[in-house]
Parts: sequence; C-alpha cells; structure tokens
Amino acid sequence: MSNMIPVLLTGLCFLFLRPTCCSGSRILVVPVDGSHWINMEVILRELHSRGHNITVLRSAESWYIPSNSTIYTSINVRMLEDESDKSLYNKMIQDVIECRRLPTFIRTFCHQNMMTSMMAKAHVILARSAAIMLDDPVFMKTLQDGKFDLMLTDPALTLGVILGRYLKLPMVFNVRWINTGEGHLTIAPSPPSYVPVSGSELPDQMDFLERTKNMLHHIQSVVDQHFIVNPAYSDLLQRHFPPGTDLLSLEYAADIWLVRTDFVFEFPRPTMPNVVYIGGFQCKKALALPVELEAFMQSSGEHGVVVMSLGTLVSALPRDITEAIAAAFAQIPQKVIWRFMGEKPSSLGNNTLLVDWLPQNDLLGHPKTRVFVAHGGTNGMYEAIYHGVPILGLPLLFDQFDNLVRLEVRGAARVIEAQSLTKEDFLEALKDLLETPTYRKNIQRLSQLHRDRLMSPLDTAIFWIEYVIRNKGAAHLQSAGFRLPWYSYFCLDVAVFIMALIGAFVWASVLVCRFLCCRRSKRKMKAE
Repeated sequence: MSNMIPVLLTGLCFLFLRPTCCSGSRILVVPVDGSHWINMEVILRELHSRGHNITVLRSAESWYIPSNSTIYTSINVRMLEDESDKSLYNKMIQDVIECRRLPTFIRTFCHQNMMTSMMAKAHVILARSAAIMLDDPVFMKTLQDGKFDLMLTDPALTLGVILGRYLKLPMVFNVRWINTGEGHLTIAPSPPSYVPVSGSELPDQMDFLERTKNMLHHIQSVVDQHFIVNPAYSDLLQRHFPPGTDLLSLEYAADIWLVRTDFVFEFPRPTMPNVVYIGGFQCKKALALPVELEAFMQSSGEHGVVVMSLGTLVSALPRDITEAIAAAFAQIPQKVIWRFMGEKPSSLGNNTLLVDWLPQNDLLGHPKTRVFVAHGGTNGMYEAIYHGVPILGLPLLFDQFDNLVRLEVRGAARVIEAQSLTKEDFLEALKDLLETPTYRKNIQRLSQLHRDRLMSPLDTAIFWIEYVIRNKGAAHLQSAGFRLPWYSYFCLDVAVFIMALIGAFVWASVLVCRFLCCRRSKRKMKAE
C-alpha cells in the first residue's frame, strides 16, 4: 500500500498541473495603442501564463506596445499616419475647450462633430492600411501560415475586425469604444428614451428636452455610421468580401464581445447573449510604493494626499489652467502628487510634488489618498471605484464627459469644466470632496458592489476567450436580428402588410355598405 502513495501523488500532480484543453492555442491580437493597450496587456499576460502563443500586430511607431516582449511575438505594420505626434491630442483639447464655451444644449453636438471629422479621416486611413495588408500576398500568407485559433482585437480600430473576418477566424472583442460610440450602441437594442447616446452627457432618467437631445444624438450617430464610417470601407469590402458586406456585418459576426463596463458604473440597459461584462478587470490590490513616494504619503499626516493624473495622451494643459490648479492646490492642507508634463507652474505650492509618471493603482489604494483628480478615462474610473476614492473630474476628450456624468449622478464625483476653470471654482470643488463624507461613502458603496461578484472580471474574460477557442466560435449566441434587412428588423414590412389588410377591409366594407344602401334605395323607389 505504501508503494502506491507516490503513484497516487504523481497522478494527482498530473491532474492538477496538466494544461487545459486549449492551452498552446495560437492567438492573433490586434490592439489599440495608448490607454487601450494597458488593459489589453493585462489579458495577454494572463493568456500567456496559461500556455497560449500570442502574436501581436503593432505599429512600427507605437508609443506603448513594445516590439520585444517575453509574452508575445510582434509583427510590425502600418496602422495610422502621424501616430507618433502626441501634440495632435493637445490641439484637440483646445478645440474641445472652444466647443465647451457654447450653450449647454448645443456644445455636445459641436464636440461630436469635431470627433466625427477626426474619425472620418482615421477611417479612411484605416481602410487604406487594411487594403495594403490584404493586397500583400506575402504578408497574408504569413498570417495564414500562422494557423491561428482566434482573433482577439479592440475594434476601436477596425483592422483586427477586417483581418479576422478575412482569415475566417473566431473573433473576440475587447471593447468599449467602436465606430461612433460606446459598444452597446452597436451590438444591443438602445432605446433613446432611457439609454444615453455616447457624447450626449445625459443620465438614464431624462426629461422631455433631454430625450429630444438624446434622439438628435441618436440620429447623428446613425447618419455618421452609414454615411461617413461605412463608405470609407466600401471599395475594400467590395474587392475582398462577398457582396453586401459592410463594416457592421463584419462586427456583428464577432463571437464574444468582452465589454469593459460594469453596471455598477454603466446605466442599466438591454444586452445580448454574446456580451460579457469585464469592467474593472485591470484593477488589483495596491502594491507597496517606492520608498520616496511612501515617505511623501506619510508626511501628509492626518490630512492625506490628493492624486492628480490626466492619462496617457495628454502632455500638457493650457498654461492658464495649470496655473489655476497649482494655485488651488497650494491652499489646501493636503499633500498633492501630480503627474505633470510641461513648464512648471509659477504658482506651485510646497505641498505639491510633480512627477513624470506615477503608480496610479498603488496610489489610489493607499490609505492616505483622499481624492483623485482625473480626466475621466475608463481605466482610472474603475481603479477609483475599486479602491473607493472620490473623483474631481476634469474631462477633456472622447468618452470622458460621459464617464464622469455616470459617477456624478451616483454622488461619487464632482465635475468641473476646463474652459471655465478658475482657482476659486477648482478649490471649492476640491474642498467639497475633501470635507463632505457622502462622496467617499457613495464611492465606497460602489466599490463594495463592484467587488461582490461570483468570478473576477479577468477570470471571466479568460474563460470566454478559451470558450471560443474550445468550441471554435460561439455562433449559437449571435442574434438572428443582425442578418435581417432594416425594414424587417423594425417589422415595417409587417406593419405595411397589416395596414394594407386594414385598408382593404375598410374599402371592402365601404363597398358592401354602398351596395346594400343602393339596393335598399332601389327597393324603396319601386315600392313607391
């Protein structure tokens, strides 16, 4: 019997340590640079740890995606022109600030028109880049010889969608932003009566004027999709795909949409069977800070620390804004850690530490952190929720305005406009967050709800990626509605048929009545 013990232990080790049924799968990844890469890399590291072989298509001029990595093999391609020019985003900030000076009702339309103009150019460039790839037999043979089992892509840029469908690979989206707005607006029914359209900056409980505004934004997004986005790809799709293919049909064919939202943050709304929610999957427990930063945090005493960061793309705010913020920081008893690039503000106080980079997650998880001053990017919002830190929002671009509305409605944030920012306004909002306990109470409630789940968001994402690999797709979760023409989807043909029947019945009834009336009239005339 004693001789059997080593055998049993060996068997148990084999059972527990053996690779999963789809480990060693070959995954082709087309990511998006900047903050999008930060969360994609989290998933790739977890996939690599489970034995999957990963190939990443990256721009040769990428900002954050390294060409050499221990977790993947890279292939350099051309994605967007002027990719290395981050000053583009600073110019966009100036344009957005000008839009924000307009009356409240119309400034969101100005902002969206600016974004549409920018994205129209981007889609033309992306279509051109995709055409170069598909027309290159050597490059396409390299991908086909890779014998990939899955395409994992962020569809904020469309190259992965096009390549995935051309190679006929099962496809998983790591998605938040797509085409003209947030991913839900593309994949799920989105009634404008209570589902805010991206860029509208509206809550889910709207009065009549707000619903009017939301409907106008909805119409604008539909027009942008069908008359600006889709036409950019028409020539490419005609040459390489079956007749009738458009960009939306390629996107609808994705097997699983890993949507980077959580209904603790997102407003409740309709969803679909192949939509999986992984909001906050990049969040993790705080690690120990570097010695210098820890000493700075501890030096704050009972007052604590304010952390400020405006994300990966913003290199500098306008000078007058940074001066106002620095002057406001100088008047609070808290210490401040500010991720800052540019010329040092002259009004900077002794309590403020400027850094080129900061460990954001670890700082937000530090017990001394009191408030997070942020631009409203999704990654930062979820890290603040995860660690229960109230937010002073300074939205600048993209979906940041909508993100902050969601937290402001829940009483976990204050929002201040960059175009009207003064030292007094910034200081008042900051003191309100620091001195009013309900803000911290509300976001800690959100943190509790966000953490209270059966399975972690990251484990959920990995499960569904491997699910698609194991089953070679998930077609059974895709809605038949996407294959219907628009008039059938809205049952307009049925409505016309029913109206025709009603019309025919009314017409026949009128004829019968007239016939009967005429007969009765003739009989009466004969009787007389």
